[in-house]
Amino acid sequence: MPSPMPKTPLNERLTVLPQQARGRGAPVNMSGRFEALNRYLFDDGWQGLEDLPAFRTEVFEETAKTIITRNDSPDLSFDRTVNPYRGCEHGCAYCYARPAHSYMGLSPGLDFESKLFAKANAAELLRAELSAPGYEPRTVVLGANTDAYQPIERQRGITRRILDVLAEFNHPVGIVTKSALVTRDIDILAPMAEKGLAKVAVSVTTLDPGLARAMEPRASSPPRRIDAIARLAAAGIPVTVMAAPIIPAVNDSEIEAILKAAQAAGAREAGYVMLRLPHEVKEVFRTWLQNTMPDRASRVMSLVRAACGGKDYDASFGRRQTGTGPYAWTIGRRFELACQRLGLNRARLKLSTEHFRRPPQPGEQLTLL
Repeated sequence: MPSPMPKTPLNERLTVLPQQARGRGAPVNMSGRFEALNRYLFDDGWQGLEDLPAFRTEVFEETAKTIITRNDSPDLSFDRTVNPYRGCEHGCAYCYARPAHSYMGLSPGLDFESKLFAKANAAELLRAELSAPGYEPRTVVLGANTDAYQPIERQRGITRRILDVLAEFNHPVGIVTKSALVTRDIDILAPMAEKGLAKVAVSVTTLDPGLARAMEPRASSPPRRIDAIARLAAAGIPVTVMAAPIIPAVNDSEIEAILKAAQAAGAREAGYVMLRLPHEVKEVFRTWLQNTMPDRASRVMSLVRAACGGKDYDASFGRRQTGTGPYAWTIGRRFELACQRLGLNRARLKLSTEHFRRPPQPGEQLTLL
């Protein structure tokens, strides 16, 4: 008979073997919060764990029904986004989008970065939604949830097709990414930028390649992101650097260095976001932290709670992005002073909607004037 289930605390049970998670960000693959049962690994006496395969990236085709997602969050400067993919292969241990995989019946852990969904009909849906008679243009942001330039974009090209549609409609677009792949689309973005229709925010979390590899295993290296800023800026595309997330006692010492490197490369605006740990991200990040930096794990979480009113995460509007308390205030002040010294944020570019046009649709009668 199989061995009985071990009576160990849940946070000490295995949800994934170390060799399965090699090269990934999440060290766990726990069940999502909507599942009726929790899953975990235990030795049943038959050495079955030795035969478990490594997690490989699987991509599933998703036929989306709509593509523009709207929000009314007072914390955001935009009200609509387009996400070509669900899940993200970059594997960032801190990613606040991980809990969304629970809605798919999948784990916010390793499933989030290895079981991806590609919205193959995204460009066609976008064309239809922009063509609706009552549509009013406002900046659409790509990559606000999962990165539009994650590795599978090289083969799928969904983001590029979306940009083709936006360029055709002269529709403003903002991009948030930590991938140098965004430079592939300079040929589309540069002409749009000349009309005030495009800007790109590049997320630079650290300048330390070793830390980046551990924290964001399949994202572009820090030097490649700085190079991407330089290439975009040289092409006349406005670039913002996002020092995000700021993780206490992990990368907070790099704020000034990140801003200096990005400004020298051509960035003219900057932003930051404090670490956010909603729902299952808490367990993913805490486990990663304990495995990667056991000597400072308790210190990191103590500072996180100090900036979140004593909790691991404060979801309140106005506080979830910047935190509260002395530590959070110090981070904000350091950021502001560094931006002042470097001349960042002297002007905030607002993208234009005046060029928007709805191209004639097939079978539609043209107007004379």
